Amino acid sequence: MPHKILLIEDQAEIRRLVRWSLEESTHTLYEAPNGSLGLAMAQTLRPDLVFLDVMLPGELDGIEVCQRIRADAALASALVVVLSADIRPATKARALAAGANIFLTKPFSPAKLLELTELLLRNRPTESVDPEGI
Repeated sequence: MPHKILLIEDQAEIRRLVRWSLEESTHTLYEAPNGSLGLAMAQTLRPDLVFLDVMLPGELDGIEVCQRIRADAALASALVVVLSADIRPATKARALAAGANIFLTKPFSPAKLLELTELLLRNRPTESVDPEGI
């Protein structure tokens, strides 16, 4: 079974780029245009990997979404890659302090995104794996 990837990104162009980057992978991509919907989807889907924009419209920005993912025991093991065009060290530090595994600067190449995705998920079990059987 494919891994579940959740993309929380308000810019349609970036969502299209990520979708295009991952179209040849076996993973299932879900998309949310804001933090509130993204967090709700994460709680329902329990994704293996979350791509998360820092600056999102609405009540929850990417940093807060990341903190809430890390605070939720059912989601805490999800890998979180923060995406941002903001290259300031303080922004990167905030994202990593919130629990992000990786900070990826926009723009990024589709090949690099696919390579990173495969590297992160390579040894990660899917939900169909029974931990008792290991």
